[in-house]
Amino acid sequence: MTTRVTLISPARSEASEEFRFDDGTPLSPAGLRSVREANAAADALPASAARTAVSPSPRCAQTAEGLLGVAVAAAGGDERLAGCGMGRWRGRTLEEVSAADPDGVARWLSDPAAAPHGGESVEQLCARTGEWLTEVAEVPGRVLAVVEPDVVRALVVHALGAPARTLWRLDVAPLTATELSGRSGRWNLRAGTALPGR
Repeated sequence: MTTRVTLISPARSEASEEFRFDDGTPLSPAGLRSVREANAAADALPASAARTAVSPSPRCAQTAEGLLGVAVAAAGGDERLAGCGMGRWRGRTLEEVSAADPDGVARWLSDPAAAPHGGESVEQLCARTGEWLTEVAEVPGRVLAVVEPDVVRALVVHALGAPARTLWRLDVAPLTATELSGRSGRWNLRAGTALPGR
């Protein structure tokens, strides 16, 4: 039997609008509006999902609650689906970090094993999220997951068996659905279906 995983990227937050390494900010007013519009077109999402999962960020929790009616605030989401741990760069904009540590940014973007910020490397992100996908595939059925864009990228990299460095070549727009379907470690990809309201 097949496992079908629909990965939904969250709506925009203030951090994403400012190109800031996420510091746990909630959805922006425009992001909340987009979720309400997407929720009005409920047929955009799979009708039945046996399981749901959510990244532990406020914007993913708000998106999941608005789209799926899944309240995750109390549970805190699934830590295995957290965005990349950005260490000292968390809460800072890419522009700020590039000005303060240009060599570190260059290393981080070119070497998937590097973690100049003291957090998690791209390779570690891909491995961590890949473990979640492997576990999910053990039980056939449909899974809906509202996850950070870098988690969508990492899961696609893992599912396709692509090198970790390809993570930077994948774009994930807000409020899009990326679908993985497969069994026995072999996955197919359907990328970037826009949800209404995006």
